[in-house]
Amino acid sequence: MIALKGVDPRMIANNLTPSEPVHPGEILKEEIEYRCISQRKLAAQMGVSYSVLNEVLNGKRPVTTEYALLFEAALGIDAEPLIGIQSDYNLQMAKQNKSFADRLAQIRKIAAML
Repeated sequence: MIALKGVDPRMIANNLTPSEPVHPGEILKEEIEYRCISQRKLAAQMGVSYSVLNEVLNGKRPVTTEYALLFEAALGIDAEPLIGIQSDYNLQMAKQNKSFADRLAQIRKIAAML
């Protein structure tokens, strides 16, 4: 990344991180609501249980590669962006985890002494 004197790197467009991570299930949930598709009907079409689909849409279960491909087949939504959004969500959640951040800091401290 290029450092610009006097510019906070967090304010450069490519470095902006939402304050609250967005789970891809939230986006999918809005899409199926917009299309007036019931979760039960979509679950049956995708061949998954209603409870599993509901957990994905409510951010309690990740959008795996397999689920992304199922959404692609059922809704015509490209799988790759869904996987990318899930990956970004996972990274943001890991970075917000205080105990994990402490662990990373300790590892970096040890690595710097090598």
